[in-house]
Amino acid sequence: MTATLMDGKAFAADLRANVARQVSALKTETGVTPGLAVVLVGEDPASQVYVRNKGRQTVDCGMASFEHALPETTSQDDLLALIDTLNADDQVHGILVQLPLPAHINADLVINAIAPDKDVDGFHVSNVGLLATGQKAMVPCTPLGCLMMLRAQHGSLSGLNAVVVGRSNIVGKPMAQLLLRDSCTVTIAHSRSRNIEALCRNADILIAAVGRPEMVTGDWIKPGATVIDVGINRIETPDGKARLVGDVAFDSAAQVAGAITPVPGGVGPMTIACLLANTLTACCRSLGQPEPDGLTA
Repeated sequence: MTATLMDGKAFAADLRANVARQVSALKTETGVTPGLAVVLVGEDPASQVYVRNKGRQTVDCGMASFEHALPETTSQDDLLALIDTLNADDQVHGILVQLPLPAHINADLVINAIAPDKDVDGFHVSNVGLLATGQKAMVPCTPLGCLMMLRAQHGSLSGLNAVVVGRSNIVGKPMAQLLLRDSCTVTIAHSRSRNIEALCRNADILIAAVGRPEMVTGDWIKPGATVIDVGINRIETPDGKARLVGDVAFDSAAQVAGAITPVPGGVGPMTIACLLANTLTACCRSLGQPEPDGLTA
């Protein structure tokens, strides 16, 4: 391996410590405790683990955690009524509805029912539009985490060629918008892109967020490029066990890249850390306080 390993666990730990320091200062100055409400509908095991981690890390950073676990049979109207209550609650500064939702609930309708200034996932159409037009927005957590790691690695991103593989609303599109805001030259590649390997080989920064195990191999990568692997895929090994891999074939990519994130332990830990950062940002904005230092895009 020749690439520098970008340690997302360590980066996220530093970010959470920064959030905790600024939460403490805000509470001392204003008497207000930032609050995050997480809503889980159903009993998906992976979602339950994720929600528990969010709640624990929220409290560890000195913030208030409000968890709402609803049965799978919860109606759309009842979920929307809960969101209305949280929108009106002054103790709640951030609202996150854990996805996926049961099939009988319209996820887009639910996301857009969240007050935009409490939308710490950054998925509301108002925040999507603000980000796309270069205005102050709540930024989706995973792309924000990727951007922070890239800035730490490169300093200025101005003028670098960036390729984002994947065009999802959750990662691909907002990631491209953030890179544009940092003056990268951005290409979005996807399943219909022609000669995708050549597009990737032109990238100084390569973001893989397509959801296909080990799709990006070492021969797709420009020597010395920075590779951010957002994918997390569970595959079965020949002995019948399961292991987690990214969208990048790590072993071959690490022989070519200048820097690379592992899976697990790369981008994943940054997502919850950035959720906490967004909650603090939302609280500061609601109070008319200055933006938190080093936590926004």
